[in-house]
Amino acid sequence: MKAGTLEGLREAILEYSPDNAVKWAEKAVEEKLDPVKTLDVVTKALRKVGEDFGKGELWLPDLVGAADAAQAALPVIDKEIEKVGAKRKSAGKIVLGTVFGDIHDIGKAMVAALLRADGFIVVDLGINVPDTEFVKAIKEHKPDILAMSALLTVTSFEMMKVMGTLAESGLRDKVKIMVGGGAITQEFADVIGADGYEVSAPRAVTLAKKLVGAK
Repeated sequence: MKAGTLEGLREAILEYSPDNAVKWAEKAVEEKLDPVKTLDVVTKALRKVGEDFGKGELWLPDLVGAADAAQAALPVIDKEIEKVGAKRKSAGKIVLGTVFGDIHDIGKAMVAALLRADGFIVVDLGINVPDTEFVKAIKEHKPDILAMSALLTVTSFEMMKVMGTLAESGLRDKVKIMVGGGAITQEFADVIGADGYEVSAPRAVTLAKKLVGAK
């Protein structure tokens, strides 16, 4: 039955069902399964969806659906990990958000879900985040990486403003910067001095692991 519980959780992610993901996550808690192993099931399921998306076998709605299902299950699993004092090796800490003037959330939320599932501690600042809030969060949380998203060309220049504010605050060299979103290109990332750029949520996770030296 325990194997069936974890398989049920895996299938819920692959079938994009938040309700079933919560149900199976709660069942795993009831059966006192190792919450770290339960979380690994979510990670592997999301990784599979991401890999299939990268190969062109799945589409954006599939990625969104899997991320939504995982996001629904994660609070249940995280609560149990904290309760039993289980340890999961952290891949690093990331502060992320959509820049000021931009209210697009889907891409950023997918990146956050995939990062959490892959072992990162994620501080999600949300959307429409001004440069001062990014700086405040870096001072408070001391992350390894700051990740910024912009879908609109007009708001992409907010990233440049954030970079300038970081430099003025003496924080630029204390954190890696990764950027993404529909308005961003590798050329733009190079111009503003970002440490990395990726075009999709799954590849953003790979980039984050590279920036922190994780395998």
